[in-house]
Amino acid sequence: LLPLLVLSLGFVAGRVVAADANVLSAADKAAGWKLLFDGKSFDGWKASESKGAFTVEGGCIVTFSDAKKAVAEGLKRSHLYYVGPVANANFKNFELSLDIRALAKGNSGVYFHTEYQESGWPNKGYEVQVNNTHKDPKKGAGLYSIKDNFEAPAKDGEWYTMVIKVQGKRVQTFVNGRQIVDYTEEAKPERPEAMKGRLISSGAFAIQGHDPESKVMFRNIKVRVLP
Repeated sequence: LLPLLVLSLGFVAGRVVAADANVLSAADKAAGWKLLFDGKSFDGWKASESKGAFTVEGGCIVTFSDAKKAVAEGLKRSHLYYVGPVANANFKNFELSLDIRALAKGNSGVYFHTEYQESGWPNKGYEVQVNNTHKDPKKGAGLYSIKDNFEAPAKDGEWYTMVIKVQGKRVQTFVNGRQIVDYTEEAKPERPEAMKGRLISSGAFAIQGHDPESKVMFRNIKVRVLP
């Protein structure tokens, strides 16, 4: 009886978690959190280039959900920009929280202080890397090519929560509550030509679809504006 009870409770708990995805709790609302993704559609989001690189499945934003289909359709790199009503899609000081699940060799990224552009890697803003086992040695939650992390922060196939906090010139990233990056932008930061837009300013968020073999899922995307 006990094993059956445990299994039953586990099933119920699983259903509760699924039902609670992309929904703010009373405590979240009281703390000032706002949802950026409704779990059902791309309302408030706009994709660049290969727009078919992103799908909404099972309450998640998915990058390249079917690699073979993506290759057959000629889909390549793409970015999904937040253009919705929260803060008029212009964030300066904030906490951004996302639940992420990357499959093997998955590569993605989360940009902040960026702005929509129709093609190319975003020129403006910082990229927070999403990568556990992709061949790129720069792993998840690092500030790409600015303050890199070379140790995978999570395992492929497992959900984890990544938080990006920006206040003033300070950027912090966390995975499941563990700090990965603590970086303060210098007064006159030196940037190579390809990274000259990597500066603290203000702007939108964007999710990266890196390549057809990079399947990554995002849910519970929420933000809290800070003073």
